[in-house]
Amino acid sequence: MKQIGSLVYIMEAYNLITILGPTATGKTLVAAHLAKQIDGEVISADSRQVYRGMSIGTGKDIEDYFIDEQCVPYHLIDIVDAGYQYNVFEYQRDFLSVYDNILQRGKMPVLCGGSGMYIEAVLKGYKLINVPVNNNLRKSLAGKSLAELSERLTKYKKLHNTSDVDTVKRAIRAIEIEEYYLENPETNTDYPNINSLIIGIDVDREIRRKRISERLKARLNSGMIDEVQSLMNNGLSPEDLIYYGLEYKYITQHLIGKLNYNEMFNQLEIAIHQFAKRQMTWFRRMEKQGFKINWIDGNLTIDEKVKQIIGLIS
Repeated sequence: MKQIGSLVYIMEAYNLITILGPTATGKTLVAAHLAKQIDGEVISADSRQVYRGMSIGTGKDIEDYFIDEQCVPYHLIDIVDAGYQYNVFEYQRDFLSVYDNILQRGKMPVLCGGSGMYIEAVLKGYKLINVPVNNNLRKSLAGKSLAELSERLTKYKKLHNTSDVDTVKRAIRAIEIEEYYLENPETNTDYPNINSLIIGIDVDREIRRKRISERLKARLNSGMIDEVQSLMNNGLSPEDLIYYGLEYKYITQHLIGKLNYNEMFNQLEIAIHQFAKRQMTWFRRMEKQGFKINWIDGNLTIDEKVKQIIGLIS
């Protein structure tokens, strides 16, 4: 048992706190303030924030971790170079390494993000391994549309739906992983028992849409196009950048002349709104599968949010 101010929590009850929600709901700020309050450290669950040099487009918002001029420790951000294709197996492995280290130091790990596949891989304890490339499968899937690949993914029962799959390459890799597990059902690895309190940040749909649009304009004004151009100047091909989806996909298409600025902005804005909807669909599906998500009002002040979460912990 550890006491921090008025907070008492028992590690045997919860060994992880998870803060989840769709994009533009202010999850990072909540997680950072909560971690500071309970002597914790934040573990990012974002499939794109792992990449160095991709800051504005992925919304790392590192300033959110600085509270009262002190930086709340955070992990799994800026851990691989842009251009690399990081996957859910690697995330689970890296999460467990960081998670164990935080617990060993007597701190509380706070998982925070919106990548449903990564969050569920952690909370459900999928027994993942490093799935090899299947060139024959990839050849058989070549030429299929994202819609066709996404439809195929819905047939699998283990891990995937289409929340984090917004490019053909990502969809093919997801199918590759699922096919491997079908062909190798004996695959088994040890995984610790994680009991997490799960907090969802709930924001009204129209408010969320407004935030997304305002944030997109702000990021474009803050140099997001220059960020993508810099990645191209440093050797990343348009195909590499399009693989990362959303901001990197549409801005790259703008930079190579496929979309003018207005087309890029309008299509990207729609794509982010659709992505947020898919994220919520994923989280609602988690609830149907038995995960208890304690939803709190995203319009509350940060102090009110943290107070509510602490009330659930103590």
